Amino acid sequence: MSDYPNRPLIGVGVVVFKGDRVLLVRRGKPPRQGTWSLPGGRQRLGETVRAAAAREVAEEAGLTVEVTALVDVVDSLTRDEEGALAYHYTLIDFLAEWRDGEAVAGGDAAEVAWADPEALAPYDLWDETLRIIALARRAR
Repeated sequence: MSDYPNRPLIGVGVVVFKGDRVLLVRRGKPPRQGTWSLPGGRQRLGETVRAAAAREVAEEAGLTVEVTALVDVVDSLTRDEEGALAYHYTLIDFLAEWRDGEAVAGGDAAEVAWADPEALAPYDLWDETLRIIALARRAR
């Protein structure tokens, strides 16, 4: 299902570290279904962006995290085959540290993985995701 928005939607992304590994999720639903990404999703009405970040990680990976810092804000625009804007998200990306739980796919995630940030090529991540992970590593 596409949103075909009349305004941007607010979403969060979370760079979660457990030791020297970063959490990745394979998207189970559009947009970017089947691709690897950071855990995240839409902010709910009445929810702070930090609360949304922690909730999304819990829903998609079953983990409790401590959201520690803002990393950056990214625009994600996805067009359909005819060139119409199908999705427009303003993504607020946070850094977080793992606190509890075993990573298990849930919610919108089809799969989860703890990845070596030095070896992300097999995950074929969006360039902006790679940039956000690099920024988060420096911020730690």
